[in-house]
Amino acid sequence: MKKAEIHEFFRRLEERDPEPKGELDYTNPYTLLVAVALSAQATDVGVNKATKALFKVISTPQEMLDLGEEKLKYYVKTIGLYNTKAKNIIKAAQILVDDFGGIVPENRADLEKLPGVGRKTANVVLNIAFGHPTIAVDTHLFRVSNRTGLAPGKTPLEVELKLEKKIPSEFARHAHHWLILHGRYICKARKPNCPVCPVEDLCAFKEKTRLPD
Repeated sequence: MKKAEIHEFFRRLEERDPEPKGELDYTNPYTLLVAVALSAQATDVGVNKATKALFKVISTPQEMLDLGEEKLKYYVKTIGLYNTKAKNIIKAAQILVDDFGGIVPENRADLEKLPGVGRKTANVVLNIAFGHPTIAVDTHLFRVSNRTGLAPGKTPLEVELKLEKKIPSEFARHAHHWLILHGRYICKARKPNCPVCPVEDLCAFKEKTRLPD
């Protein structure tokens, strides 16, 4: 995709949704971190159901430690891999209290020191909580980047680095959300809804769906 086409691609996504939002519920940077950690291999809807009650009793790493691992498991038991996730969340809370004064750090290197926090989770927190123009490549974003020809790559990191170079600066803050939401609701895995796609004419995908004659 050429530079002018990329600019037009994001201009149209911005026109449709000027202020896109993540779909995980949270109250502050710490609860966002917890929600994103819980969302690995789980749906945002499922995570939100579990955290609705949890976030009424915890909002800080110290409160999470006071809650304890067993009680945390009770709140998140409906989420896949909840045993491992709960263990990591408690360990991360301890590190945040011991090493960061109970504050979520605003840089990727420190975030990735926390158990259960990889590059994608760190990028989501940096983008949503702190406004950094980071790109968190999930399955939707990876698919859209490859399918459209926007930023083809064999790995999430390759796609992320290409997008960082290609996305015009004025769109960098929200690009992450636009691409994820586009993949979740329009450019779906099994059957993309090309007839309603705002960037269909810019897309390089060869097997576009059509309206019936």
